[in-house]
Amino acid sequence: MPEEDLVDIKFRIYDGSDIGPFRYSATSTVDMLKQRIVSDWPKGKTIVPKSVNEVKLISSGKILENNKTVGLCKVPFGEVPGGAIIMHVVVQPSLAKAKT
Repeated sequence: MPEEDLVDIKFRIYDGSDIGPFRYSATSTVDMLKQRIVSDWPKGKTIVPKSVNEVKLISSGKILENNKTVGLCKVPFGEVPGGAIIMHVVVQPSLAKAKT
């Protein structure tokens, strides 16, 4: 796979700490990114996603859809060569949990 088809992405969580950066193919889906976030979530955090459905990814002010690819989510302007794209992570617990 050519080097230019790979994208470095860091995930910023609610307390300002980061997960990553990790290198992804431009054809990776947002759903794949969310699976990685859930599996690599830092230990000891007060809010922990239980599933991919509780995770929302935000890039450039937009909530990313699960079926979109990393290549479609990249912003062509303002990228720093060699730098990682930062996506913000929001954990939204399921409604059943929130009501209890």
